[in-house]
Amino acid sequence: MNLILIRPLDFFLAFFGLLITFPILLIVIIIGYFDTGSPVFIQKRMGKNKRPFKLIKFRTMAVDTKSVASHLASAASITKLGFFLRKTKIDELPQLINVLKGEMSFVGPRPNLFNQQELITERDSRGVYMVLPGITGLAQVNTIDMSTPKLLAETDQKMIAELSLTHYFKFIIMTITGKGAGDRVKTDNQ
Repeated sequence: MNLILIRPLDFFLAFFGLLITFPILLIVIIIGYFDTGSPVFIQKRMGKNKRPFKLIKFRTMAVDTKSVASHLASAASITKLGFFLRKTKIDELPQLINVLKGEMSFVGPRPNLFNQQELITERDSRGVYMVLPGITGLAQVNTIDMSTPKLLAETDQKMIAELSLTHYFKFIIMTITGKGAGDRVKTDNQ
């Protein structure tokens, strides 16, 4: 895909996405105050060229939940509102701000935490950090998450190599229509 097209497309879609979803954002913030007292979740993640940035999401877990990858967090820490936000992927909407700021793209590898060393090593060896992280991508629509670092890095590498305008819109549409399950969380019997 022509990388020159991605940034203006990301900016345009994020700007209008924020305008269109503003009422939803406002409602979730208000309900979120009653759910956890802190509806917005900001976490340092690894971006393009391994530079840190602050990822913005709606909080789906209790405020005192340890800062780990979702697959290492207990399902018991997800709030009732959080369960709904994750299922509908509304928890991802604030990331449109990250896209608008140029820290993320709509389509790219999901940004990892700085303590996910195995994933960092796998992605580093495949050049995954040469692109902006994304809200969605090939791994997400195929329910591949950070619990399988090697498979995720291989899938990210494939997506980056084969990304086209068609794929860009396909991954966005598949995500909006509910394809993929998002990051898994640890069940009580794991």
